[in-house]
Amino acid sequence: MGSFRDSKGRGLMVLEAPIVAADVVQWLYSDAPRLKGTLEIVTEMAKRLRAGKVPVDRVTTGIWVVHPNVRAESSIWINGEAPELRLHTADNTSQDEYQKSPIKRVHEDETPVRVEIGKTPGAADEFPITAELAREGYTDYIALPMRFSDGTVKVASFATKAPGGFTGSHIGVFDSLIQPLALVCELKTLRRTAETVLDTYVGPRAGLKVLDGTTRRGEGEWIKAVVSFADIRGFTRLSNTLPADKIVLFLNKYFGAMTAAVEAHGGEVLKFIGDEVMAIFPYETAEEARDASMRALMAARETLTRIEAINTARTCAVTPDLSVGIALHAGDVFYGNVGSETRLDFTVVGPVVNLAARIAELAKDLQRQLLVSDALAEVMGCRSGLYGRYQVKGFDEPVSVYSPDLSADPKFGYCPKSTASLALETN
Repeated sequence: MGSFRDSKGRGLMVLEAPIVAADVVQWLYSDAPRLKGTLEIVTEMAKRLRAGKVPVDRVTTGIWVVHPNVRAESSIWINGEAPELRLHTADNTSQDEYQKSPIKRVHEDETPVRVEIGKTPGAADEFPITAELAREGYTDYIALPMRFSDGTVKVASFATKAPGGFTGSHIGVFDSLIQPLALVCELKTLRRTAETVLDTYVGPRAGLKVLDGTTRRGEGEWIKAVVSFADIRGFTRLSNTLPADKIVLFLNKYFGAMTAAVEAHGGEVLKFIGDEVMAIFPYETAEEARDASMRALMAARETLTRIEAINTARTCAVTPDLSVGIALHAGDVFYGNVGSETRLDFTVVGPVVNLAARIAELAKDLQRQLLVSDALAEVMGCRSGLYGRYQVKGFDEPVSVYSPDLSADPKFGYCPKSTASLALETN
C-alpha cells in the first residue's frame, strides 16, 4: 500500500496513518469514556496504536489531581509489563524527577518536547530520564500537552524502541488523538475529583449515594448501625490555652488515630464535630449486628492503643497527652440529607444517635475510656460489666451502661463470662 521512505530510511505511512488516527479518535469519543479510569484508557489506546502499526512501547499521562495526600497521578503503560497507576505525593522523590523532566517543560511552555534518544545533543543532561530510557533500549520520546477545558495543561508521552524512532506519520497520529485523549481524561479526572472530595468530606458510603443522585433535602433511608461517638477530655480548656496551630496538630493526631482504627475494622467516619468523632458500622441481620458490634469494639480498642502510642512517643512536647472517651450504641438511624435549601449535610440522625452522644458525655463525666449501651450489650449477648444506670439529658428513663474489658482476646469477645468459658473450651 502507498508508502515511501524518508531521508533516514524509515517507512512513512501515507494512507495508513489517517486511518489509524481516525480509528483511535473514534474510539476515544465513543467507547473510551465507558472504561473505569485513565489507566484503562491509556492501556487500551496503546494496544490500538500497536495494532495499527504505530510502534509505541511506552505511553504515559500525567495529571494533577485534587486529593489530600496526592498531588498528581501517572498512568503508565509499558509493552510487555503490567500497567501501573503511580501516585505522586508532595514529599516523595518524584518531585525531584519532575523538576528535571520533559513533563515540566511541557507544563511551562505548553508545547511538545521531543528527544531523539542518542541523537539530541545534551538531552541526558537536560532530561535525566532520557538516559534511563536509552539504557532500556528506547530510541525516541515525545511529550505532548493535553489541554483541559479549564485552561490547565496536562501531559501525555509516547516512546518507542523502534530503530530510527518515530516517523512524521506516527507523530501526526499523536497530534490527531491528543485532544480527544485530553477530553476523555478530563472526564475521568472530574469524576475522580468528585469521588475524592466526597470521600474526604462526607465518607465513601455517603459520597457514593450523593454521586448516585441522593441530593434532595430529607432524602435518605433508615438503616441499622452501631454508632460510635468519641471526644477528647479537657478539650475546651486546652483550646483556650494552646495556639491555633498546636490545636490543629493535636486534633489531627487524635482524628488520625480514630479514623485509621474505624476504617481498619470496616466502619466509616461520618463527621468531625469540634473535638468529637462520629462513626457508624452498618448492619442488616442479627448475625451482622453482632459482627458490627464486635468490629466497633475492636476499633475502640485500637483507637485507645494508637493514642497510647502517640502519648508514649511524645512527638510534640507543647501538647499534653491525649485522653478520650468512646461510646457505642446500636439501632435504627436515618441516613441521608439534612439541612437547608442551600446547604445540606449527609449524616445520621435519630434517637439512637442522640443517646450515643449522651453516653459519650457520660463516659467523660465518669472518667471511663469506653461505655456501651444496653442495646449493644443485648446484641453482643453479654451484660457483664454493668457500670450503672444514669439519667442523661433528653431521655426520661435512666440508661444502663456497660464497661467492656478491652484486654480480652477479640476472638473470644469482650464479655468476661464468655471469655472465660470459651477459653476453657479451647484448652
